[in-house]
Amino acid sequence: MEPPSPSGRLLRTFITLGLVGYMLAMLLSCENDMLRVYEVTQKDTLPIVSSFNMDAIYTEMGRLQFRIKAPVALGYTGEDSYQEFPQGFSLIFFDSLMNPKTELTADYGISYDRTKTMEARRNVEVHNYDKNERINTEYMVWDQQQKIIYSNVFVKITTKTNVIYGENGFEADESFNNWVIKKPTGEIEVEKN
Repeated sequence: MEPPSPSGRLLRTFITLGLVGYMLAMLLSCENDMLRVYEVTQKDTLPIVSSFNMDAIYTEMGRLQFRIKAPVALGYTGEDSYQEFPQGFSLIFFDSLMNPKTELTADYGISYDRTKTMEARRNVEVHNYDKNERINTEYMVWDQQQKIIYSNVFVKITTKTNVIYGENGFEADESFNNWVIKKPTGEIEVEKN
């Protein structure tokens, strides 16, 4: 075999350089927009269920427990599925005779399925109809497993005779029959025996 001519070597060198240059250009032009990568790898965050003017009742063993009403309810699935009430909600608890006992309202709510907790935010109010007592706060949690409601932020409790403030929140049973206020202030009328 005879050695390639100078023009053949030159042609082969140009072709090799062209291929190497093309491969380098392709390699260097690859770019990952981190926001786009994040969007593609994230799970879908759209609700799987959207309800409007929702009105639902919950029972245990055929007995009415509570009723929830909301202008908008959104249901999400995933590792910790939840329901969101972005335009507020009203939650009414009933006694054994199916009479309204306590009502919880708020401008926003989110209920987590796994932990069985519901957070209420903004203009939160609990009203006990039997005692005519109210709690007002900006944040509250309802723990359905422990059957308690609590808050760790400022609260105002209004009874028939007193207005009591709690700087560090409160804890109560879900019917708001028995409650403990944390770091209370205000004027309290005490009965004499």
